[in-house]
Amino acid sequence: MSFLDIEKVGFTYPGWPPVVRSVDWSIAQGEFHCLVGRSGCGKTTLLKLAAGLLHPHAGSIRLQGKEVVAPGPQLGFVFQSPTLLEWHRVIDNVLLPVSLQHKPTAQEIDKARQLLALLGLSAHAQHYPRQLSGGQQSRVALARALILEPALLLLDEPFAALDAITRGELQDDLLHMCRLRRTTVLFVTHDIAEAVYLGDRVAVMDSGRIVQDVRVEVSKPRAPAMRYGAAFNRHCAQVRGAMDRETA
Repeated sequence: MSFLDIEKVGFTYPGWPPVVRSVDWSIAQGEFHCLVGRSGCGKTTLLKLAAGLLHPHAGSIRLQGKEVVAPGPQLGFVFQSPTLLEWHRVIDNVLLPVSLQHKPTAQEIDKARQLLALLGLSAHAQHYPRQLSGGQQSRVALARALILEPALLLLDEPFAALDAITRGELQDDLLHMCRLRRTTVLFVTHDIAEAVYLGDRVAVMDSGRIVQDVRVEVSKPRAPAMRYGAAFNRHCAQVRGAMDRETA
């Protein structure tokens, strides 16, 4: 049994055709998997199913052998928008998942400060979200998702609205943070290069189905220079080819 097992999962919104169709996928502990596809292919719905935000109408989703029935501290979720609380300071936004359970301890506050330091935000701990750039807000959202040290981190196109340079920096930050904690990751994106740069494996989704499984065989840790290498571009072409075949 894998760390995360998605078996024959299907889901349909009322009055619509099936959005997710008999999807099988598994992720080993500590792996970083990306889910790529065109808009409307069902990838965000599948991510919400993995998070327990939606429940499958067919099949099952198991995390460490236990069925996922609702979100919990074992799961971290980063949305497309940082969704920070504007009236909370940065440090309090990071500590929000803790505050919903109990008053943060000195040790938990120190952990939040350590996360901010790793993400280059130590100087902004007492600032409000409106005082931050878009990239800084995304880093705060990432720190908030990691504060409870989740076993599985789920991300839904978290860097899509950022400029290319900031996006690349955040990709490296994410890889570094997850490598330190051996966090297992499922990352949704429509950006092929982003998927190949981040992922150990890339699932190509079309019309609610996984149509291609691409194992990314480039060196680790990932480095920006590899984006221009032959192996990286070969994998990008493989993913693009799978997407084009499904729409031809």
